[in-house]
Amino acid sequence: MKYEKPQLPYANDALEPVISARTVEFHYGKHEQAYIDNLNRLIKDSEYEDAELEDVIANAKGALFNNASQAWNHIFYFFSFSPDGRREPTGDLRKAIDRDFGSFEKFKEAFVDAGVGLFGSGWVWLSRDETGKLFITQGSNAQNPITDGLMPLLTFDVWEHAYYLDYQNRRADALKKLWDIVDWETVEGRY
Repeated sequence: MKYEKPQLPYANDALEPVISARTVEFHYGKHEQAYIDNLNRLIKDSEYEDAELEDVIANAKGALFNNASQAWNHIFYFFSFSPDGRREPTGDLRKAIDRDFGSFEKFKEAFVDAGVGLFGSGWVWLSRDETGKLFITQGSNAQNPITDGLMPLLTFDVWEHAYYLDYQNRRADALKKLWDIVDWETVEGRY
């Protein structure tokens, strides 16, 4: 199977001022394309050649895992945003957030704190288990909650290339601004 980078559902400048067009061009345009290209090269003639990407992430190791997971993580990340999406969750997801974190505001604080507290590069995730319980996890490098049997709902990228052009070394500022573009309708659909 040959993997392709999907076209974003918005223009490169649509997320400004939270994420600049330049960052989208480098981060999704160049970084993501490199992961896709490496994934296609590594998967060719392997036991995973015809596997779904989630199966590759759940079972592969080394460079194949890293590129498969990074390709998936970046698509998941960029498709969680919208210039005009709903800015707060509703329904069952909102009830689960309030139940498991105390309130939406407390959840946002804990999520940003987990992203800021991750040393080096990686991801902060909101995921659910098979019972619907929510978890905030952090993972270095290409980590993905799929490997722990969790269903990812939302992620913020804390690799420097995700925010450096717009925020330099101010990771906390970058993460706090992402709330302005999260499309909760999309996230709820994953719950």
